[in-house]
Amino acid sequence: MKIISYKLKSSEEHLIGVLKEDLIYNLNSCFGRINSIELIQINDYKKSIKDHLEKNLCDIHKYEEIVPLPAIYKPNSLRDAYAFREHVETCRKNRNKTMIAEFDEFPVFYFSNHNEIYADQQDVYLMPDHFEELDFELEFAIVISKKGRNILSKDAEQYIGGFCIYNDLSARRLQREEMKLNLGPAKGKDFANILGPYLVTPEEIYSKKIKTNFGNKYNLQMECYLNDQLISKGNASDMNWTFEEIIERASYGATLYPGDVIGSGTVGTGCLLEINGTQKRNNENHISKWVNPGDEIKMTIEGLGTISNKIFKANSNHSILNVKK
Repeated sequence: MKIISYKLKSSEEHLIGVLKEDLIYNLNSCFGRINSIELIQINDYKKSIKDHLEKNLCDIHKYEEIVPLPAIYKPNSLRDAYAFREHVETCRKNRNKTMIAEFDEFPVFYFSNHNEIYADQQDVYLMPDHFEELDFELEFAIVISKKGRNILSKDAEQYIGGFCIYNDLSARRLQREEMKLNLGPAKGKDFANILGPYLVTPEEIYSKKIKTNFGNKYNLQMECYLNDQLISKGNASDMNWTFEEIIERASYGATLYPGDVIGSGTVGTGCLLEINGTQKRNNENHISKWVNPGDEIKMTIEGLGTISNKIFKANSNHSILNVKK
């Protein structure tokens, strides 16, 4: 089931629906004033939705009539993990560093800004400093569907309400400077997170599931295009840490709530930082490429859909890079 958050082009009202091909079956006409986070907490909500659809009880909108909203509308929190070994190992190699042993001991994550969330097809306006080595990150994410604390990985699958694509936009110069202080990432990451195009419930990708002793991986092809040029390609099955293991770590001594979002981290080759570093290591004359104003970033993940966003410069000359003591 593909649960989409949206508004009509003629209204600012937040709505949710089930997307089937180019039609959206509005769930508010069946369940009242409810959002996607509230929906996935309802017992047997998928059965109830199917009953409503079979009885033609839901209003129907054409996709061309709507404006997509973020897949998880107004999440409670946003954690981003570091689950793909290839990405971590390559980035360290590009900095002439060996692989850190702790990566294989436990999953890590950081908190990002859950209030700066963009949707598929939404134009993203960024500050001048963000374009100092602006980057994308090709990821996917889960949304937590029920409250839990000290969750074991063997039990964690039942806490996953759905999946979506996640583009973690990153300002690499800001990130590089502040992480020299061994804290962050902060301003290099907190300005734009894209979640879309809809929330895919777990049964939709069940056939792609790869069971392990510590949770599930998923055989999903992942691609990123910059101005229609294929830049990155990977597979979700290459995660070294499963979402179940990440949930176990995140919930240790801390309560997870419905609407919390957890990202996978960047797939191998899934960002320009990694790609530029590898090419520079192989050719010292390589000129690094970054995202520029007017560029379009498109991400596709098998089973999870496609998100596309154009990136623009905000009408401001304010710079925090220039504000230094």
